[in-house]
Amino acid sequence: MDKVKEFLKDNLTTEDYDKLTAVDNPKMHTFVADAIELCRPDSVFVCTDSTEDIAYIADLAIKNGEEKKLAIPGHTIHFDGYYDQARDKSRTKFLLPAGSDLGASLGSIEKSAGVEEVRALFKEAMAGKELLVCFYCLGPTDSVFSIPCIQITDSPYVAHSEFILYRTGYEQFKKIGKSEEFFRFLHSEGELDERKVSKNIDGRRIYIDLEEELVYSLNTQYAGNTIGLKKPALRLGIHRASKKGWLCEHMFVLGAHGPGGRVTYFTGAFPSACGKTSTAMLTGQTIIGDDIAYFRKINGKVHSVNVEKGIFGIIRDVNPKDDPIIYDALTKPCEVIFSNVMYDDKLKPYWLGMGIEPPDEGINHSGPWRKGNKDADGNEISVSHRNARYCLNIVDLQNRDQRIDDPQGVPVGGFIYGGRDSDTWVPIEEAFNWTEGIIGKGASIESETTAATLGKEGVRKFNLMSNLDFLSIPLGRYIRNNLDFIEAVETPPKIFSVNYFLKDKNGKYLNGMADKKVWIMWAELRVNGDADAIETPTGLIPKHKDLEKLFKEHLDQQYSRDDYVRQFTIRIPETLSKLDRIENIYKQDVPDTPQIVFDTIAELRKRLKEAQNKYGDYISPFDLENK
Repeated sequence: MDKVKEFLKDNLTTEDYDKLTAVDNPKMHTFVADAIELCRPDSVFVCTDSTEDIAYIADLAIKNGEEKKLAIPGHTIHFDGYYDQARDKSRTKFLLPAGSDLGASLGSIEKSAGVEEVRALFKEAMAGKELLVCFYCLGPTDSVFSIPCIQITDSPYVAHSEFILYRTGYEQFKKIGKSEEFFRFLHSEGELDERKVSKNIDGRRIYIDLEEELVYSLNTQYAGNTIGLKKPALRLGIHRASKKGWLCEHMFVLGAHGPGGRVTYFTGAFPSACGKTSTAMLTGQTIIGDDIAYFRKINGKVHSVNVEKGIFGIIRDVNPKDDPIIYDALTKPCEVIFSNVMYDDKLKPYWLGMGIEPPDEGINHSGPWRKGNKDADGNEISVSHRNARYCLNIVDLQNRDQRIDDPQGVPVGGFIYGGRDSDTWVPIEEAFNWTEGIIGKGASIESETTAATLGKEGVRKFNLMSNLDFLSIPLGRYIRNNLDFIEAVETPPKIFSVNYFLKDKNGKYLNGMADKKVWIMWAELRVNGDADAIETPTGLIPKHKDLEKLFKEHLDQQYSRDDYVRQFTIRIPETLSKLDRIENIYKQDVPDTPQIVFDTIAELRKRLKEAQNKYGDYISPFDLENK
């Protein structure tokens, strides 16, 4: 018996040792042994795929006070610390060897120094606790998309959340044998206070080693920092995909149901508060996933899977009118973890925008709460945190797609890119080709801030493919990877831009909230060659007659020519200004920008100026249709 197995045998019960060594993977054994020696837990539990082992994790979260049962069976609530309510960008860093560089926009620390620092913080961090060894799989199991993962944590809340969000992976690990191709995550919530939340926030660290495909997370409980398979794994996935020739994207996967029972699959990238979840959950359509997708080429076609099997969603404004399917799941017996909402003395949860008036007092992320309470900085404490969340399994949604676990994924008909844009993009436009779609749509996403978040409305923030916060490779290489991905693809997916936030000069929205269904259903027709389009300088837009039919069919509404002209007028000055902003970003901030980006922008600008000379600054779609 080698030294690692001897150490494991000395520090595990016979049952847990047998479970761990049934997986014949020396790299995994070494990782577990090192974590035990470093963190010094009182005990170790190895979790297999069995329902009994997973139930032990869920029960432990209740027993140790990280979760509390609510009135509806299967529902629990968890609180993060008052100052641990979001992803910590400043303390999330890549561990890079000396001389390596990902670009100024990606935070990093020299690897040897970073490893030394974080391991010192981990020393004896699990004293008095139970170390949990959990196995998961990103993507469907037994698939070309599968990435096995091991999470070591002392937080049963984190492990419980991951069993809702991800497919189990113990048996998957058995199948990979001695392969070293798996992701590793080591997390400790650190010392807890009387509310069972992390105390040492100054010691919060999220360090990512791309070459080792290893993430350290410490002194934090917020899921975006601690659920390794979520955003930390997105960064690992982007890096691996870049080396292996596939794509890892911050995208939903939606089944759009067209004529004759046809299902066309779309993926979409939208910055926060731009309609991503509401598009993924369109009425009458089916959801594969709402957050992260992998893409591979299979038999000459682009296929995609949902990396996850659950949703960790913002709960604010989830109500029976705006999100009826999610609201149904959150108010019926099934497995749900609420985080940072309020509950009352009847163990009923309340959150912002749920459509029900909350009581004047209860328990929330700040502790005992009464309406009007203020924090130490004088800020009023709302009934629930603005970033409060729910964690549930997609299988518990009425609109789940039957192919959610297909090991081949689903064939992708179209990519959709959206942002919050008051004055430039039309509600939907199809790119002329893949290159213009990636550059003119995905690599040109901007999202306007709102007064509610930053106090100043209308500030445009650039967000490349809605993935800027999670990139783990230089931006120029990421663009090139997307451009090159469709080599050897017989029929590349169409690429569309959408904009649900166009306004008139008085600040009134020109789109209704439900209109997005019409835009997506038009895209479904375009992918299948069932609708004509009008050529504009920047792409292809719907004809009025087709939208008129779709509005009547899907929303039972009349769609006037005046509405069409207001929404689909081509705004030349605003579009030229946008191109200037995007071009300057790439010139100033992205030194490795491929030349094709600038060439494509130049071609778009040329066509816009030609149209401007012919038609003027603002062009009616009817003028282009009749040219």
